[in-house]
Amino acid sequence: MGNITMNLHEYQAKQVFSVYGIPVPANRTIRSMDEIEQAVSELGGDEWMVKAQVHAGGRGKAGGVIKAHSIDEIKAFAEKMLGTNLVTFQTDDVGQPINTLMIEVPSSISRELYMGALVDRATQRVTIMVSEAGGMNIEEVAANTPEKIITLAIDPINGLMPNQVREAGFGMNMPPAQHKGLSVVMQGIYTLFMEKDASQVEINPLVVTEDEVIMALDAKISLDDNALYRHKDMQAFHDGSQEDDKENHAKEFELNYVPLDGDIGCMVNGAGLAMATMDIIKNNGGDPANFLDVGGGVTKDRVAEALKLILSDTKVKAVLINIFGGIVRCDLIAEGIIAAAKDVSINVPLIVRLEGTHAELGRELLEQSGLEIISKGDFTEAAQAVVEAAKTGGIA
Repeated sequence: MGNITMNLHEYQAKQVFSVYGIPVPANRTIRSMDEIEQAVSELGGDEWMVKAQVHAGGRGKAGGVIKAHSIDEIKAFAEKMLGTNLVTFQTDDVGQPINTLMIEVPSSISRELYMGALVDRATQRVTIMVSEAGGMNIEEVAANTPEKIITLAIDPINGLMPNQVREAGFGMNMPPAQHKGLSVVMQGIYTLFMEKDASQVEINPLVVTEDEVIMALDAKISLDDNALYRHKDMQAFHDGSQEDDKENHAKEFELNYVPLDGDIGCMVNGAGLAMATMDIIKNNGGDPANFLDVGGGVTKDRVAEALKLILSDTKVKAVLINIFGGIVRCDLIAEGIIAAAKDVSINVPLIVRLEGTHAELGRELLEQSGLEIISKGDFTEAAQAVVEAAKTGGIA
C-alpha cells in the first residue's frame, strides 16, 4: 500500500480509546447543518468545543477549533468550515478537506500532560513517553527541555509494569492518588497499541481535571498499513479524502507511491533500489518527484498505471525507470512501458535502465518500439542522463 500508516481522525481515535477504558470527554460528530441541534441536545450543557476533523496537527492555531457558547455559534462555525479545506503548519497550501466536525463537552483542566507510544527501533521495544509539558509540540520539548520527557521501554513478555507507572507519575510530579488513573490510561494505550498493530498513539494534552479525572483531551492513532488486513474494524475508519488522490490511485494497483517536491519521476522495483535511485539522482544534482516502488510481482498493467501516475504530476520534467529483473522479467517491464506510452502522451524525456533477467530482450523491445526512449545500461549514466534531461528538456 502507498502509505506506511493509516491515520484515524480524533473522533475515531476517541471511540477506540473508550473501548480500552481510556476516559474521553462526551462528544458527537456532525457532517451537515441539520445534525447540530440533536447533537447539542444529546450532549447538554451551555458551552461546547467544536473541532474540525482533519488528518493534521495545528488545527487550533489555524482556526479549526472554537469554544462555542450557543447553538448559533456552532452553526456559524459549521457553515464556515464544512466543505472547505483547513490549512495548518502540517499541511500543504491546499490543506485538508473538512467533512466532519466533532462537538465535545469542555473539560475543567487542572493540568496538561503528554503521553505517546511508538516503536523505538534502537531498543526494539514499544516505548511509552510521558511529559509534564503537555499541550506543547513534543518536538520542541525534546529540543529545549529533554529532561521533561520520561521514556519507558516496555518488555514484551512482562508488559507494562507497576513500577513504570510510578516512574511516569513521579516524573510528572503527580501525587500518588492520581497514579491509579494514570495506570488505566497507560495500560489502555499499551494494550491498544499491541492489539491493533499501531505504529503511534498520542494524547496531547492528557489532562488532569479539577476533580482529578485523568482524561484524553486529544487523541491520535496511526496504524501499521501492513497489518490492517488483521483489523477489519479499523479498516472502516479509513478516510481517503484526507490522502493524496495519486496515493489512493496507487493503492488500487498495489503500488508504493509517495509524492515528493522534485521534478524527476522515478519508477523502480524494490524499496532498497528505489532509495538508492533517489540518492543517486540527488548526488548528481537532481530532485526526485516521487518514491514509486512497483514491487517484485509486477505486471504489465501495473507498470502502465505507474507510468501514468508519474506523468500525472505536472512538476515532472523527466522520468527514470530503473528495473532490476530478478523475480520480474525485463521484457515484461518493457511491454508495460510501451503499453503505457500508447495510453498516455509522454511529453517529457524518458530514460530506462533495465538490468537482470531478459534485460537484452527488454532493451530490444524498447528500441524497436519507435518511442523516444533512451536506454542506459549503467546506473550512474542513467541518473546523470535524467538529471540533465530535467534541466534542459532534452537528453545529453
